[in-house]
Amino acid sequence: MSSEPSLSVPTGVRIARGVCRCLISMGYAPLTEFAPTRGLRVDVMALGPKGDIWVVECKSSRADFRADHKWQSYLEWCDRFFWAVDLEFPQELLPPGSGLILSDGFDAEILRQPEPSPLGPARRKALVQNLARQAALRLAHSLDPQAGKMM
Repeated sequence: MSSEPSLSVPTGVRIARGVCRCLISMGYAPLTEFAPTRGLRVDVMALGPKGDIWVVECKSSRADFRADHKWQSYLEWCDRFFWAVDLEFPQELLPPGSGLILSDGFDAEILRQPEPSPLGPARRKALVQNLARQAALRLAHSLDPQAGKMM
């Protein structure tokens, strides 16, 4: 991993980019800024090659972590939950038992795997369909920015 920060990209975005690159290399399909249900938005949700679902919350600073009051609500929407931080983040703030990913914007490394907490079949099916739908809509919008206005 490179330790040289990118000054033009916000820290949280840089962390998410490294996480997504790492997940893709592991066979996962990440989607950023995903809302599994109304009122929640996770930084990265990833669908694994065997259908497992991971949530990764990217934290850029102590203040960013302390301001996040919803993260425990994310646990019921994934099989595994991770925090992603950079080298500057005080890792002792992060709750034990959750996963930990170190990211520099170019790549990332999983430092700690969390214990799995498998989703129920009905929730998994609905979540996979929602992920697929959102990914397809984002792709369509990237090809035709006017497409979203047709809905």
